[in-house]
Amino acid sequence: MLLAAIIVAVLFLAFANGANDNFKGVATLFGSGTARYRTALLWATVTTLGGSVLALALASGLVDTFKGKGLVPDAVTTDPRFLLSVGLGAALTVILATVLGLPVSTTHALTGGLVGAGLLAADGAVQFSALGTSFVLPLMFAPVVALLLAIVLYPVVRAVRRGVGVSSRTCVCVGGVIEEATLQPDGSVLLVRTGVVVTVGTGAECRTRYAGRVVGIEVGPALDVVHYLSAGAVCFARALNDTPKLVALLIAARAINPTAGLAAVAVAMAVGGVLAARRVAETMSKRITRMTPGQGLTANLVTTLMVLGASRLGLPVSTTHVSVGALFGIGTVNGTARAKTILSILLAWVTTLPLGAALAALVYLLAGPLAS
Repeated sequence: MLLAAIIVAVLFLAFANGANDNFKGVATLFGSGTARYRTALLWATVTTLGGSVLALALASGLVDTFKGKGLVPDAVTTDPRFLLSVGLGAALTVILATVLGLPVSTTHALTGGLVGAGLLAADGAVQFSALGTSFVLPLMFAPVVALLLAIVLYPVVRAVRRGVGVSSRTCVCVGGVIEEATLQPDGSVLLVRTGVVVTVGTGAECRTRYAGRVVGIEVGPALDVVHYLSAGAVCFARALNDTPKLVALLIAARAINPTAGLAAVAVAMAVGGVLAARRVAETMSKRITRMTPGQGLTANLVTTLMVLGASRLGLPVSTTHVSVGALFGIGTVNGTARAKTILSILLAWVTTLPLGAALAALVYLLAGPLAS
């Protein structure tokens, strides 16, 4: 019964992870107007599944990390009651954030679960020094590094674009015709060709496009293709980094063989993304900052490089923290960062680990009868 409960808890965690995380890689496609929501979601689902399939082969170092090895005594890392508490505590934390539309870190929630359940299962014998070096430092510095990289990289990308003669223009669709426009302070747009002022609410209906040719190739469509590829790379990298963390609980409990566990977790993540990603998608795409396709592409490149590098090094960085940190950087550069949304996300990040610890400890206490 306890092993069955662990399988259910891990699949619930995978569902919550997909709901909160799957769309993050394609948020820049949706936010910049490059893709509609359903198109972006489909691309996220396909590329996430690809990352999940290759996860154990390319990121096996994270499996040992998220068994709790080095954090709690080895005997505890295979205790089914401990593993159930970690999985369910983290799942409840992530699903709560998803309902609130807040992008949080499954890594943080799992880390909290390891600590909360570990304090009870190991009678307080938690190696907090291992927690600091293996968990907290990567999670703290990753978003800061992503923010700084975005701030530094975007001006370089923009200078290169201008240097090769590619211009940007803001366009709005009027009666089925794409018209170049200039955004006005009151939210209206001035059509460049006719001088007519059109009210479009907040201007969210406008989209920046790129005009010009480089080596005979039209830049606008080419950049859209690269943007899609970068978004897919973020989703792939995120799945590559997160899937081993979830499968680790099943492997440690010997509840299911690794191949079957991998397949089950991958499917549950995909289903969670398809059914429950909308609220977090709106936050990531629309509420952190306005962005152009070029800015979104820059944020994706920063996220991809950092997460893939961390996966190869076995560092448990949070794709959420990296991708949101990159968007913070873009918002800083273009001056449209929304402080209220950013503060609410930062507050959610601060509370994720202690909430995961508290819920995991509560589950450990309640699961006592199952273990007897």
